[in-house]
Amino acid sequence: MNAPLAARADPIVAIATASGRGAVGIVRASGRDLSALIEAVCGQALPPRQATLLPFVDAQGRTIDRGLALHFPAPHSYTGEEVLELQAHGGPVVLQLLLARCLQALPGARLAEPGEFTQRAFLNDKLDLAQAEAVADLIDAGTEAAARSAGRALEGELSQRVDALAQRLVRLRTLVEATLDFPEEEIDFLQQADASGQLAAITADLAALLAAARQGALLREGLRVVIAGQPNVGKSSLLNALAGAELAIVTPIPGTTRDRVSESIQIEGVPVHVTDTAGLRRDEQAADEVERIGIGRSWEAIRSADCVLFLHDLSRVGRDAAYDAAESEIAALLPAGVTVIDVWNKADLSEATPAPGEANAQGLRLSARTGEGLEALRRALLRTAGWQAVPEGVFIARARHVQALQRCGKHLNAGRLHIESSSLALDLLAEDLRQAHQALGEITGVFTADDLLGEIFGTFCIGK
Repeated sequence: MNAPLAARADPIVAIATASGRGAVGIVRASGRDLSALIEAVCGQALPPRQATLLPFVDAQGRTIDRGLALHFPAPHSYTGEEVLELQAHGGPVVLQLLLARCLQALPGARLAEPGEFTQRAFLNDKLDLAQAEAVADLIDAGTEAAARSAGRALEGELSQRVDALAQRLVRLRTLVEATLDFPEEEIDFLQQADASGQLAAITADLAALLAAARQGALLREGLRVVIAGQPNVGKSSLLNALAGAELAIVTPIPGTTRDRVSESIQIEGVPVHVTDTAGLRRDEQAADEVERIGIGRSWEAIRSADCVLFLHDLSRVGRDAAYDAAESEIAALLPAGVTVIDVWNKADLSEATPAPGEANAQGLRLSARTGEGLEALRRALLRTAGWQAVPEGVFIARARHVQALQRCGKHLNAGRLHIESSSLALDLLAEDLRQAHQALGEITGVFTADDLLGEIFGTFCIGK
């Protein structure tokens, strides 16, 4: 977005359906007064919120197409302004002709920017910011669980819980401000009102909300998993086994995988983005420059992963000194901040205990070839992500929501220390409560910078 939409009242028009051919296509317009557009394109006034079948005409009165027109008078519309939706046949040429006609017939009209319809809904108090983001999340949902959770966020579940916490913080702030404003009063407002107990209860409820938001963020973002290890330990076989399809080439020849191969799968509704990488070995051992580049990309993927499956070949462990030495070298180079799960593959070729699928201090044993142990690996990935199998109570959330809740918790903890201190600093307590309140307001858009709005709505599709 180039400027705050609050300062831009010009009417906007866009094709609201996906590009390409379809049975139906929609052209949407929003503005303060669409009467000229309705008369020019439809040739008659439209009853509010009723579909009317009629021809859409060009400037010469020729029919562009015949379809349904719906008029939503302000403020009872998606954007809070007047909205017109023209449902035509979904051919690209037809929709472009209809779009051009709307821009021509509506004085001052322009093409809508990405997310501008929803941004107007936010600015006109039809949605708060968390609900507006849920619109995009619902459209982009990659799993059924994510779609259901986005729907709950769109209905306002996240916003309601945030607002309830904010209201309790306001009451606590009022107590603190009253004590600051009337220090001569003999009554100790904070002690009498159990300010310490109120703050502890708010902090506990915030922790529960933060846990739910982390779950929602995981449903939206998914878990980035990288399969790493030496050449020919079964990385491609494991990717194929997890995906249930032959995505990567599998041969007995070491170094078959030269570049990253990725696939997104679902585990209990959670998106898991799995990447198979080139086998890790020293540069001088690489067969050629292509393999060296592939190894470099493998390390890039490892550094950006949420979890690394460090794959070992049970048929070679303890039997090949060079292999064991390379394992130690790779382990020493793995980034400290990335979760690593040791996976001992080819259990079908080894008689060592424990049985496939069982976890022990050394990791998890499985066979990518037979599928034994795969279910245990899936469960381990969900545990690593902190997923709790309660999707019906989860709403979709974003990383910024989690960060805002974490900032709120930080200020609440600082406030608790002020209350518990023998030398109570009321001004510092009041400031921490104010900043905690502001962090909550950033989630729903009560306190939101214009540049953040542009960043959020700029990720939407045009026409939404």
